[in-house]
Amino acid sequence: MRSVAMDVHRSFAQVAIFDGGKFTEEFRIELEHDAVVAFGQRLRADDEVVLEATGNTAAIVRLLTPFVARVVIANLLQVKAIAHARVKTDKVDAKILAQLHASGFLPEVWVADDATQNLRRLVSERVALVRSVRRVKSRVQAVLHANLVPKYAGHLFGKGGRRWLATAPLPRAERDLLVRHLDELDWLNGKLEKLDRALARLSLDDARMRKLMTIAGISSVIATAVIAAIGDISRFPTPERLASYFGLTPRVRQSGERAAIHGRISKQGNAVARTMLIEAAWSAASVPGPLHAFFLRIKDRKGLNVAAVATARKIAGLIWQLLTKDAAYRWARPAFVAMKMRKLELRAGAPKAHGPAGPGHDYWIKEIRHREMELVAQAEAAYARMVEARRDKPLKPRKA
Repeated sequence: MRSVAMDVHRSFAQVAIFDGGKFTEEFRIELEHDAVVAFGQRLRADDEVVLEATGNTAAIVRLLTPFVARVVIANLLQVKAIAHARVKTDKVDAKILAQLHASGFLPEVWVADDATQNLRRLVSERVALVRSVRRVKSRVQAVLHANLVPKYAGHLFGKGGRRWLATAPLPRAERDLLVRHLDELDWLNGKLEKLDRALARLSLDDARMRKLMTIAGISSVIATAVIAAIGDISRFPTPERLASYFGLTPRVRQSGERAAIHGRISKQGNAVARTMLIEAAWSAASVPGPLHAFFLRIKDRKGLNVAAVATARKIAGLIWQLLTKDAAYRWARPAFVAMKMRKLELRAGAPKAHGPAGPGHDYWIKEIRHREMELVAQAEAAYARMVEARRDKPLKPRKA
């Protein structure tokens, strides 16, 4: 077996082939479709290709996988030999990658399958669209502020707000600028609506996403982003590993006889999924349930922001339990979940049904809704009593 290392750049890659304890070939290839395919045809079926995780890594992996035994992606954060090398060139980096892989010391990252890659692209596209929508709305606000227009009392970009914007006292040039911003906003909202429809269809077809939506605070958008980041749940042996992957675990510093110092969360990993989980934590903290009780317990000791992050980590652990053990969420509210699923179906393009009411209608029946709220409130009270009982229990003496 040969180790074929590639130091990847934007338009080319430096290749080093390590075989039998020595380097047999070193050359450069252009990163174009035909050139990469021709390079793959030159390799042996038992070769293993190793490259760094960069923006074009997925395309290279897809093109080379049919020609070799395995394509390995190196974890750049853990390849210290390259990051701290005194002599750092493309040839040296490629050689170090090949030697580390041949010796079995190369830290690897998981290679996502095509379905997960496509889902991640859709999630990234939605994040970029939402960011663009927010930027255009800020520009509209800036136009109004620059021309001393008072703040609108309602939703500025709703129907009432748009009618109010049409009558706002603005000079001709500023009015034309405002119209261009609103036209761009309508165009972005149209793209966002189409993308949300596609993501809603994927959520309905994926049992994992439907299961996550039974947790309080997790919408279809959050469930999609989390599943896209996780991919295969079996690659995380413990809930702590999953929380660490999202960057929700604290940094730890310990040396010698000194006690360990726990700092802020690492924030390493998928930033989009971490943000989504924190949003889910804030939402879960606003409704009765065990997560609400956990949020209040941390808030009393550490404050709101720390409580939100801790709740997000708790939700990550809950997600691991549900996906790994293929279990249902015990404190799900059936009518509320049915209503969420029906809204998701309508967003995916399902026709509005007329006739007998479906299960999603139960949420709008006051008695059923209040009964479910009372059930989760009882679970919250039980959690609070358990915490109080543990506080009153004397601590066991530590062993010498």
